Amino acid sequence: MNNELDPRWAAIIARDAKADALFVYGVKTTGVYCRASSASRLPRPENIEFFDTPAQAEAAGYRASKRAAGDQTQLAAYHAQLVADACRLIEQAQTPPSLEVLARQAGLSPFHFHRVFKTGTGLTPKRYASALRSRKVRDGLKGQQSVTDALYDAGFNANSHFYEAADQLLGMKPKDYKAGGANNTIRFAVGQCALGAILVAQSQRGVCAILLGDDPDKLVRDLQDQFPKAELVGADQDFEQLVAQVVGFVEAPALGLDLPLDLRGTAFQERVWQALREIPVGSTASYAQVAERIGAPTAFRAVAQACGANHLAVAIPCHRVVRSNGELSGYRWGVERKRELLERETPSS
Repeated sequence: MNNELDPRWAAIIARDAKADALFVYGVKTTGVYCRASSASRLPRPENIEFFDTPAQAEAAGYRASKRAAGDQTQLAAYHAQLVADACRLIEQAQTPPSLEVLARQAGLSPFHFHRVFKTGTGLTPKRYASALRSRKVRDGLKGQQSVTDALYDAGFNANSHFYEAADQLLGMKPKDYKAGGANNTIRFAVGQCALGAILVAQSQRGVCAILLGDDPDKLVRDLQDQFPKAELVGADQDFEQLVAQVVGFVEAPALGLDLPLDLRGTAFQERVWQALREIPVGSTASYAQVAERIGAPTAFRAVAQACGANHLAVAIPCHRVVRSNGELSGYRWGVERKRELLERETPSS
């Protein structure tokens, strides 16, 4: 195809920033690649070839120029703003806007907007909206609102829609959540590991707590505080195998830990927790780096608070988050346990 007839060439001439997420072009005469909005001198159309991603261009032998590196920074800032605008729209909407509506506001195709949003937040737009509604419902049910008022304020326009989603949002019936977990059974067991006492608890949805400490009785009291009216049942031998699996991961992190989790957090907390789960074993990230990864570069203090709100030790590895200078900071279950976990995860351990 003649490059002059390709719509991507028109985007290059217009230096259209909205096309930056769609392709890059390599310049055969210089061996570099650029994005559509690059301020570089325009090449001849016959001297360029198109690629979907920078990785494809690099695989073909092109390198990023200094301007291209600057383009990457500008593109990241542009995407961060698009994501922030979309999050604001979701938060302010009476009912969750569709992917098409969000993409139209961003000026991207639904496919590329979905990819940009997930890269920026760690969540899909649908999951972000779901987590947001979960937080609103929980806040309403913890207060003086009736179940009906709480669900309508959270954006559900029909009772049936809410009750269909209640299990996913709350892990239990809304009236039971409002009653502090009444009518719900949570199985738990306490064991010992290299870090001291460990408690593992499971709801109908998945593992809802992994707690560490020195005093097993205090761990049980902490679980009772988390679910004050739920029926806590000491688990049987089969459940203790789950505890053994968690203990095994503490002792040998390379084994991995793949468990269904019952996450109960705000939309922001879930974004942070997802980013933490993406930090590889043996690696660490700073609070600022995690904030960057979720598209909220100034929210490193809020990232630290989300780490502190984590009830799922090791399954959500907040121990892998350190200060920018590499030093260890606070940890819900003690800095020494954090140090021990990181030492066990290093290749030389």
